[in-house]
Amino acid sequence: MKKSLLIVFIVLAFDQVLKLWIKTTMTLGQEIHLAGNWAILHFTENNGMAFGLQFAGDYGKLFLSLFRIVAVVFLVWYIYHLNLKKEKFGLIFCFSLILAGAIGNIIDSAFYGLIFSESTFSNAARLFPAEGGYSSFLHGKVVDMFYFPILEGNYPSWVPFVGGEQFQFFRPVFNAADSAITTGVISLIIFQRSFFKGNETEKSQSDPMSQPDSEIKEEKPGSISL
Repeated sequence: MKKSLLIVFIVLAFDQVLKLWIKTTMTLGQEIHLAGNWAILHFTENNGMAFGLQFAGDYGKLFLSLFRIVAVVFLVWYIYHLNLKKEKFGLIFCFSLILAGAIGNIIDSAFYGLIFSESTFSNAARLFPAEGGYSSFLHGKVVDMFYFPILEGNYPSWVPFVGGEQFQFFRPVFNAADSAITTGVISLIIFQRSFFKGNETEKSQSDPMSQPDSEIKEEKPGSISL
């Protein structure tokens, strides 16, 4: 369990320190180019899900925040049992990443509205303003900053529906918590066979019905096997 806690702590520390710095030093829409025009820190905020997606206004945001809390409780319970069963570290690592990402975004939505002033296009936010925060509990905005517009151009005119329109890859702006969740989920999908193969092998070995008939010794009543 200590390794899981360490993973969660490292991801959360990086996520929250970066968000704190972005929130208190940059104005909305401000950019810092890290590598030309394709790797950019672009400060934006969203009221909804990961990668800037929106979800049904204030009530949707409240539902999403509560859903995240329930998901975090389940993940804590599940990771605890994975550790008890001494499952493969890769499996525990993936779920720990997902847990850290979920907690990171919960912190934003739960507390940022209480402890920060409003970020605007002309002023950076202030931490613990005298007049109070910009919103209420569970109604804060999630801070996003990673922007990778690696490819930009226009669709060929012959492409149906979108011909001639502009395209950009990758358009969404996201944060470290989103990255942790995405990495954890994709890794589970890619390595699921190796993660769960050991369990299936152990189960088949412990189940006599799964063994070949030649490996099951048939004993007669009253006989003694040596």
